[in-house]
Amino acid sequence: MKQDLQTLLKRRARLLGPNVRLFYDDPLHLVRGEGTWVFDAEGNKYLDCYNNVPHVGHCHPHVVEAICKQAAILNTHTRYVHEGILDYVERLTAKLHATLTTAIMVCTGSEANDIALRMAQAVTGRIGIIATNQTYHGNTSAVSQLSTTSPPLGGFASNVRHVPAPDSYRPLGGESGAAFAKAFASEVELACTSLVESGAGVSALIICPFFVNEGFPELPHGFLDDATSIVRKFGGIIIADEVQSGFGRIGSHFWGYERIGLVPDIVTMGKPMGNGYPVAAVATSLEVMTTFRKAFKYFNTFGGNPVSCAAASAVLDVITIENLQQRAFRTGEVLKIGLRKLADTYETIGDVRGSGLALGVELVKNRTAKTPDCHLTDRVVNAMRQRGVLIGSNGHDNNVLKLRPPLQFGEAEAEIVLSILDDVLAKLA
Repeated sequence: MKQDLQTLLKRRARLLGPNVRLFYDDPLHLVRGEGTWVFDAEGNKYLDCYNNVPHVGHCHPHVVEAICKQAAILNTHTRYVHEGILDYVERLTAKLHATLTTAIMVCTGSEANDIALRMAQAVTGRIGIIATNQTYHGNTSAVSQLSTTSPPLGGFASNVRHVPAPDSYRPLGGESGAAFAKAFASEVELACTSLVESGAGVSALIICPFFVNEGFPELPHGFLDDATSIVRKFGGIIIADEVQSGFGRIGSHFWGYERIGLVPDIVTMGKPMGNGYPVAAVATSLEVMTTFRKAFKYFNTFGGNPVSCAAASAVLDVITIENLQQRAFRTGEVLKIGLRKLADTYETIGDVRGSGLALGVELVKNRTAKTPDCHLTDRVVNAMRQRGVLIGSNGHDNNVLKLRPPLQFGEAEAEIVLSILDDVLAKLA
């Protein structure tokens, strides 16, 4: 018998525990997905302009077929020889920088980042980690130390330093361009010095190279050059977390690190690579991998199992066959042009930024003062949900509308978003 939403919410609280987050003031009971759309238990459909997990579209037939086909043949762990993992890692590393030739397959981005931190420790012999103050890299005990939005009980570990997240709308020092990059690098240098003085030393700077959780700042190619040079001068390495920015999402490049002009020592990736099937990876050089393998006897029961690799390989197929990176770029340009036209009408839109299908719209109370309006942002997100469009929010003050849909999103869907956002802002702004 179908249960009503309130009954399900009570069951959820009883069975999963309290304070398990749900999106929107009026939570959704989703039962089906197809392409860029999801459907609730009442048959209503919603345009998904938020979820990066179904990277090539909800329930893509090619990915579903690959999962089912391999599941019907064999699924086991990687202590048996199976060519599926080898075939996939070859395909994956072929899309990365030439120095990144090996990979560890895991199940989640959290696991991937946890391993990356251990790799950095193994390579450098030090334990100090630097991250931005508005980042999110997962929820293991180690990587949860990097997120200031949910501080760990007992406070942050003594080997962690947070630097101000890049904000192109309010740049450090009040200046854009080279001065902004140098101001950010100065903060990184202060963090490095502090870690050395503490005795932890510098093992790594970990960043999302497109700074998605930080609110999609517009950063030029080479912005991180000074900062990464400083980290390497202190003996540390660079970890690029591509969970949100990788696999063609930003349109202009396949990886976020390419767009900003960075060559990382380690690249991590997660949920989008399997279109929702649990698969993630850590890619690095053979030298770093060898050092890690000697230092840690790491094994992951489900990481790189045949079905996960089949799903991940199918995702690469779809990105190529359907030209989804190019589609993301074209659709993103349509969205940005439309959003900037809305900014001409609504003073509350302070800034529009991003690339491809990773876009942010910053809402403010006052354009001159650039005062964040997180209250309006929350109202807009919920009003869009009521009108059948799912978006989210992020940024330092949670006042940036977050648009991050599946890559099958096209110009027709973009026009729907722009039209409804126009109506919503007309009523609320």
